[in-house]
Amino acid sequence: MTISTRALGDDFASPIDDRYFEDYTAGATYEYGHVSVSEAEILEFARRFDPQPIHVDAGFAVAGPFKGIIASGWHTGSIMMRLFADHFLSRVASLASPGVDELRWPAPVRPGDSLRLRVTVLEARASRSKPDRGIVRTRAELLNQNDEVVLHTLPMNLLGRRGV
Repeated sequence: MTISTRALGDDFASPIDDRYFEDYTAGATYEYGHVSVSEAEILEFARRFDPQPIHVDAGFAVAGPFKGIIASGWHTGSIMMRLFADHFLSRVASLASPGVDELRWPAPVRPGDSLRLRVTVLEARASRSKPDRGIVRTRAELLNQNDEVVLHTLPMNLLGRRGV
């Protein structure tokens, strides 16, 4: 998997190592990529973490509904998280994540696919109980080279506030 990725348009005004809650604005959308996925990487991940035949057995997979090997959804989620952590999530103010509200894999990831991340800030609000932080809700989508969404999730992140 190629890890060297970049912004594919507008990016935050503040760099990732000086980004705080105040830098996340509702309605803003950012794109980052591209990550190429090889069959060897799909097989390696699946053998270790999700050894279902559609992910590890070429003969079985070619006769199945996807007509070939596809990446585990958890592998797809890991790729999304790598791009999210490399480009979107602050390196100095990220405190934790209380979770995600939704996780979907509407289309498979296949060997040779090139993926990019699109993140839209849905909400950024200061915490009512802890004034030193805020909650950022986002829609994160991983898209392939054909602009098909291969992953859709709604993560939440707690981020420290600047100077508080």
